[in-house]
Amino acid sequence: MGIVIIILIIFAFVAYKSIKIVTQSEVLIIERLGKYSRTASAGMNILVPFIERIRARVDLREQTMDVQPQSVITKDNVTIKIDTVVFYQITEAKRAVYEIQNLTSSIRYLTQTTMRDIIGKMELDTTLSSRDSINAQLRQILDEATDKWGCKVTRVEIKDIDPPKDIRDSMEKQMNAERNKRAVILEAEGQRQSAITIAEGEKESKILQADAERESNIRRAEGDKQARILRANGEAEAIRQIAEAKAREVELVYNAMKNANPDERIVQLKALESLEEVSRGPANKVFIPFDATKTLASLGSMSEVYKQQ
Repeated sequence: MGIVIIILIIFAFVAYKSIKIVTQSEVLIIERLGKYSRTASAGMNILVPFIERIRARVDLREQTMDVQPQSVITKDNVTIKIDTVVFYQITEAKRAVYEIQNLTSSIRYLTQTTMRDIIGKMELDTTLSSRDSINAQLRQILDEATDKWGCKVTRVEIKDIDPPKDIRDSMEKQMNAERNKRAVILEAEGQRQSAITIAEGEKESKILQADAERESNIRRAEGDKQARILRANGEAEAIRQIAEAKAREVELVYNAMKNANPDERIVQLKALESLEEVSRGPANKVFIPFDATKTLASLGSMSEVYKQQ
């Protein structure tokens, strides 16, 4: 009975040493007699007891590394502190184990030295406004340097840039001045826009007033024109009617005289009556019809005969 128990214990120990379960997104680096043998992937893997052993368990997921804040001197001799985060992923477990002694420490030191080199070539203002550019340069350099270690740097992010207190105070004053400047500019722009709007309104008002006055003058002129036309038409119609009445009067008189068969003496008498009416006018000259001169000549002859008698 004791031998059976010993055999079961030995069997359990051998099974424990031989059967290894690897979880998803992990691999095992297995060595045989101190030499690299294979890389065990996810699932159940069997090792040869006492001959093979696990050298390392490697996580293949993307990992983050918080690089502690470090002091860096810019090109214009300003000391600033930069806090950085590095995102990396192991792509070849064998190289990550055998090519570098401590991968995380190596990435951290490489990040710090590369950051000093990049920031040392930039001035403070450029550093504060070029985070994306710094991140891109740093990621590219780290990715190229860690490629031989079976590692890929996916992202590098600068969390914070902390300049000295006097520089922060100066920057704050500059920012306040810039804000005040923008406020003054916006206020001036608002006043200018308001003045432009008021001027445009007055201009439109004057234009509308001028248009209204012009339209009023046009309509008034049209009214006067129509009144004159109507008055002239009325006067012309009155003159025409008077002329027609005169013409009818003359025609009636002429017809009456014609129907009465007047002799020459009556005609001459009527001519003298007309001459008398003409002489009563205000003019200084008297126009004597041709027939009236003959009558006057006859009257002159009669007066001569009367004197001789």
